[in-house]
Amino acid sequence: MKILHTPPRYPPAVGGVENYVRSLSGELVKLGHEVTVLCANEPKSAAEEILQGVKVRRVPYVGKVANTNITPGLPIAILREEFDLLHTHLPTPWSADVSGFAAAAKRKPLVLTYYNEIVGEGSAGRIARLYNGTGLRLLLRLAARITIIQPEYLKSPHLRGFEEKVEVIPVGVDLARFRPQRAAADGRTLFFLSLLDRHHRYKGLEVLLSALAVVKEEVSDVQLLVGGGGELLDHYRRASARLGLEENVQFLGFVPEEMVAKHYNRCDIFILPSTSRSQEGFGMVALEALACGRPVICTRIVGVAEDVERVGAGLVVEPNDPEGLARAIARLLQSGPEARRMGAAGRRLAEERYGWRKVAERFEGLYQDLVG
Repeated sequence: MKILHTPPRYPPAVGGVENYVRSLSGELVKLGHEVTVLCANEPKSAAEEILQGVKVRRVPYVGKVANTNITPGLPIAILREEFDLLHTHLPTPWSADVSGFAAAAKRKPLVLTYYNEIVGEGSAGRIARLYNGTGLRLLLRLAARITIIQPEYLKSPHLRGFEEKVEVIPVGVDLARFRPQRAAADGRTLFFLSLLDRHHRYKGLEVLLSALAVVKEEVSDVQLLVGGGGELLDHYRRASARLGLEENVQFLGFVPEEMVAKHYNRCDIFILPSTSRSQEGFGMVALEALACGRPVICTRIVGVAEDVERVGAGLVVEPNDPEGLARAIARLLQSGPEARRMGAAGRRLAEERYGWRKVAERFEGLYQDLVG
């Protein structure tokens, strides 16, 4: 099959959706398909290149609205492509909406992966509500199939009426890249990884810092490594200082891709305390940590939370509950054998359910059903 993916961005752009599309596209190529990606251009990136067998074509963008790249040339670029099926991705509008109309114009099936709700604050919130009631409804009607990455989104009011089109296909993980490499050294190291910008405040770092201030009373030498850069880095540094955590928190800044797995293996516990059900798509970082054999503490809204709880690969807490998060952290810090058992269970879970090959094969079957 000739498959066209239209994510908003693609690596070297950083983010969960970017990594998702790259990994899925690479596995589809290995399965024998011809995969092309059309996306917004990135500084210092080639307009056209082949990465891991995937043809990547980047379209200039003229600016951003909120977190959405506006690429006026995308409609023509899609119409010029030859493909059997178009798979678009909705973490933000525009590219997905354009793809819906272009697929309809070419009479090709459209697969839409729905990662999260479109939300915002102030004027952005008003625009989001307008879009959800108009553009999103039209896009959902245009899609031949809608995939979601966690079953929690079946509850979304925006998907009401489209349930017969919806299929849950989880995120995958690179089991070779993310694997246990060594035992953590001191039993006191936590790791949190996210972009530190206003669009990712829902990842819950402020809640984690508040919880850490409580944990410090019991485990004085606890260490939190915070990976990620962004305009809120200094804000979080100041918050850490106000809580008296200067000796307990290390801000790593941007973590290069080749260092991410090393940091998972460097920690004893990975923490993802996401706070917004509407914004958290899946939490790929939690899955990567599980694949590295690290126990995960996450909130109930994280995509992998149900499996974490089911197999005993970590602890699940409620969102926006620093006291509950603190209790979970202290429990695992003070119980090394339990934490190690959870880490081993997490690796088994990743191997049995979340390998990218299995995810790609599920999409291959879905595509074949639509293309015939």
